[in-house]
Amino acid sequence: MIPSDLRYTKEHEWVRVEGDVATVGITQHAADQLGDIVFVELPEPGRVLAQFATFGVVESVKAVSDLFAPVAGEVLEGNASLLATPEVVNSDPYGTGWMLRIRLSDRSQLEQLLDAAAYEALTAEG
Repeated sequence: MIPSDLRYTKEHEWVRVEGDVATVGITQHAADQLGDIVFVELPEPGRVLAQFATFGVVESVKAVSDLFAPVAGEVLEGNASLLATPEVVNSDPYGTGWMLRIRLSDRSQLEQLLDAAAYEALTAEG
């Protein structure tokens, strides 16, 4: 099930915008493809991210993957609970497994992202 209230990247990150704050994570599809997640590296608050720039790393028993910012902005916080329990990304990627909160610098960037239907079509392709 792909939440319809989010926007998505082709690299399998999601973003939820509330006011000028964007919450970012990886999709269930990405978590399933990675397998059991064992480590998450996130940026420090205050770091400024460009849209689609690498912001961190997720490691699983199968692979190491870069994480990409769906939108530009200043990092407000990383999900510190993932340092102790990174496996939450597998079990609840759209909820407690969120990764970053960013102060959005340009709302128009959301238009460059996929809606739920387009993301579902992307994942169905392979």
